[in-house]
Amino acid sequence: MEPEMVRLPIHEHWLTPARDNRWGKCCGLQFKTISDGYNCRKCRYFFHKSCSNCPKEINHPSHKCDKNLSLITNFASWSVRCRTCKETIQPYIQNYECQRCEFNIHLDCFKYPPPKVIDFPQNHDHKLKLEMVRSSFTCFTCGKGGSGYPYKCHECDLAFHVDCEKYGAEVNHPSHSLHTLKLITGKPPAYTDGNCSLCGKKIFDEMFYHCSACNFTLDLRCVSLPPPLNLHDQNTHNHELTLMPKLISFTCTTCGLHGDRSPYVCLQCNFTSHNNCSGFPWVININRHDHRVSRTSLLGIIDSVCGVCRKKMDWSCGGYSCKRCSESTFHTKCATREDVWDGIEMKDEPEEDEPMEPFEVISEGIIRHFSHIEHNLRLDKSGTFVEERSCKACAYPIYHDPFYSCMSCDFLLHENCAKHPTRKRHVLSNKPYILHASQRNYSKCKACGVFFNCFIYGTFPFGLDVRCASFSGSLVHPSHQHPLFYTSPKGVCSACNKETSHVLRCVEDKCGYALDFKCALLPHEVKHRVDDHFLSLCYGERDASGKYWCDICEKETDPTKWFYTCKDCGVTLHTNCVLGDFRGLEPETNIVLDDDRMQMTLYETVRNNSMSRPVCYKCKYHCIFPIILKVTDEDKYFCSISCCDIKTLPFYN
Repeated sequence: MEPEMVRLPIHEHWLTPARDNRWGKCCGLQFKTISDGYNCRKCRYFFHKSCSNCPKEINHPSHKCDKNLSLITNFASWSVRCRTCKETIQPYIQNYECQRCEFNIHLDCFKYPPPKVIDFPQNHDHKLKLEMVRSSFTCFTCGKGGSGYPYKCHECDLAFHVDCEKYGAEVNHPSHSLHTLKLITGKPPAYTDGNCSLCGKKIFDEMFYHCSACNFTLDLRCVSLPPPLNLHDQNTHNHELTLMPKLISFTCTTCGLHGDRSPYVCLQCNFTSHNNCSGFPWVININRHDHRVSRTSLLGIIDSVCGVCRKKMDWSCGGYSCKRCSESTFHTKCATREDVWDGIEMKDEPEEDEPMEPFEVISEGIIRHFSHIEHNLRLDKSGTFVEERSCKACAYPIYHDPFYSCMSCDFLLHENCAKHPTRKRHVLSNKPYILHASQRNYSKCKACGVFFNCFIYGTFPFGLDVRCASFSGSLVHPSHQHPLFYTSPKGVCSACNKETSHVLRCVEDKCGYALDFKCALLPHEVKHRVDDHFLSLCYGERDASGKYWCDICEKETDPTKWFYTCKDCGVTLHTNCVLGDFRGLEPETNIVLDDDRMQMTLYETVRNNSMSRPVCYKCKYHCIFPIILKVTDEDKYFCSISCCDIKTLPFYN
């Protein structure tokens, strides 16, 4: 039975009740345990129940303007800081704002307002109390006038802005009962590690609390919202746990990862856990494995590495494992990363249906593929080079690899492309991708950035081409002696030296080798009209001397960078000159592009195989790439992406 949907002030769409521990798009926090809340199926947002009924407008003691604060979503492209905690308000997070004076505060800071009483003020010797009646006053600390809810000393009849006095000069904190913590402004002392002793986050605040005798530091959030001193969570451990608030090295029994501060401990069991390792789901889907994985408090004797970070698993600790594949194990924190897990607890939920097979076997070597159901396809393993014909799935030519050809028309598929599943999980999304055999127009691959118009996993404009979608966790590449893995986004490619959003890394100690998807999946062998032989991909020659020239663009090549070469003829060719910007577009098809004036133009993708090369309409040079664009019914050719003026498309960056 579907849960009843509700409307709440915090969001414009209908919401469905849910239990989760994802980051809340309301306050920007992630609770330490699974909490009640609401999902927006349209936006895929999760809102905590404790945030969902916050009023649309409020008054706040720190706000000096007479206008109310309104609940909004932060869409600002610039940095917006909360006036209460001084931290940045993250994009797409709910907050309260005064549009007149640009006053913003976190939803979380509204729920946890300034203390009603300050026992040790920064700039006064007596206790201060927060007034609950709005008034006009002159702040004793800064000397400026104000109108609002001040702190007041009734002994001296003095008033103070909340922002000037909300943090006491000293605090008695439950996590450090031995000494009081003193308020410090500026940077942390050099002898500290610059991080909060409880949560481990870097101290970015202008103010924090510190005990110099014990080298104990707290950021402002942990002063207000510390982890409890005692925790009894049956999902984590059977006994009550005690917080040990100090810098100490340990291995977390819950997640198997190293920790360096303030764990929860159970002395009778020798149990140690990060203070934020609780409330993990029991059964989940992740993008590193095709089956569901289940959480266990003890992995048992295994010899495996985590399928996300590729570091060795500690079998004496907890983690996630697949019941079907015993070697597939994952650290608890790695498996529940926001870019790995879809945020949904699958315990007691029925298993998903198996995806439809991509083809039906008619007889030996003959299939009917879902993308071409009108005819049967026959497997050809002869290794024959098919001149100027390309695969309908990936748009790359048919060389020596086995392929399926239609028995009634010119439809072709690489054998490997024909086997691509109709649904699969991929490291670039925590949701499964669905395979579509056609597109409305064209897309830019989310992994490699190449424009393509053939088979697509996902939907326009954020899909994957089938070559990038075929990455299944590891890649053995001829350019490197170790396998490459996708452990985390962003990095610099060792082949092209460009920073990119997605890289495959070598996980060997101090190696640092990485390839982006575009370079990692360059074809190892290609054919080009400039040479009668097949060209091989060369991964750079460090000891090369002399000058090398590309026979296509007639410009100098750097032999230390990757290039295509013919071993018989000795040519050196730029990889992009051989393949071109439109390598992923199927020849002899139509696409529609928006130019820099947002005018739509119909183009044809054509092979650049005529005796004389056409001249590019934009750059006025002869088109050198194998696939170029031609304006339909006009004699206008374009050789590259930059010449087509399509940088303004919303997904280009």
